[in-house]
Amino acid sequence: MSLIQYLTTIQFEFGAIKLLSSECARIGINRPLIVTDVGVRAAGVLQKALDALGDLDVAVFDETPSNPTEAAVRAAVEMYRTKRCDGLIAVGGGSAIDCAKGVAIAATHEGPLKNYATIEGGSPKITDAVVPLIAVPTTSGTGSEVARGAIVIVDDHRKLGFHSWFLMPKAAICDPELTLGLPPRLTAATGMDAIAHCMETFMSAAFNPPADGIGLDGLERAWLHIERATKDGSDREARLNLMSASMQGAMAFQKGLGCVHSLSHSLGGVDPRLHHGTLNALFLPAVIHFNAAAESVQKDRRLLRMAQAMHLETASDLGDAIRDMSARLGLPKGLAEVGVSAHQFEKIIDGAMADHCHLTNPRRATRDDYREMLEASM
Repeated sequence: MSLIQYLTTIQFEFGAIKLLSSECARIGINRPLIVTDVGVRAAGVLQKALDALGDLDVAVFDETPSNPTEAAVRAAVEMYRTKRCDGLIAVGGGSAIDCAKGVAIAATHEGPLKNYATIEGGSPKITDAVVPLIAVPTTSGTGSEVARGAIVIVDDHRKLGFHSWFLMPKAAICDPELTLGLPPRLTAATGMDAIAHCMETFMSAAFNPPADGIGLDGLERAWLHIERATKDGSDREARLNLMSASMQGAMAFQKGLGCVHSLSHSLGGVDPRLHHGTLNALFLPAVIHFNAAAESVQKDRRLLRMAQAMHLETASDLGDAIRDMSARLGLPKGLAEVGVSAHQFEKIIDGAMADHCHLTNPRRATRDDYREMLEASM
């Protein structure tokens, strides 16, 4: 059975940040904890959120790492309790939003965070007691502002997924103005993350036609605008479409993702310094090649339909087109360039085989298959 569910209230427009106070009032948040990072503060975006909140009693946790950790979640929970907060506002990229989702669980549920991880059978343990969350994305990549999941590195160093419909933000404030001037490298990496979401969920065999339509449209928007947004951070049309593509990718991936994310989640746990979107861009060509033999992909002409959305002539052009785009955007050409070596393969494969995305790839991968994907991505 397919569950098709879209729940988040989304405010999407230039200047939408001004609606933050009214969304707090609608949801019933009077003393929010803002979860963010030092980069968002330094860029002046945090101040825009604080200005929009007016006279509300606000606490700020700005120590979210680039890959959120259980330690950061604990620190934010301590502040949440000390300041007697009653809700969360995540201001930042996927790291801040996922960290806030970790806080939403840990502030109201007993025990270590790993107890609630999807691969530990923890999803049913996440209840409606979670802290209400408003998400304000400042990048265009993860789409976590409309997703039911979060990725957090737990204390045993595994990078685990947490999934529950209760984790979906009560509101998403999608204001493309907050992404104007985002550094080119971050624009490129997060934009490729959005492209990976749209492509990988479209290849998933699960039956969800609305998600397929949303993902395919998101792919076209992202592909047409990522280079413009990277080269000119003030391009409002490009920023608008890239933020929409990011949101659409996450709306669509309730279908499930696949080997791209199994590998990037695992490698991100092995080396937390690596950017998730960059890894997705590196793994996409090899995984598309692997998925080409999947029965569902062939039956529904999914590679050809993605190629058409990207204005390519044939499905065989997909891998080279992604590599060429990554090169034009200034992203690494292979895993070796970001410091990955063959001696790490077995540990990466261990994590990929255990990852929740492994099971929703349209073609089941073996250890040897993952090894070949890693070698092809070097």
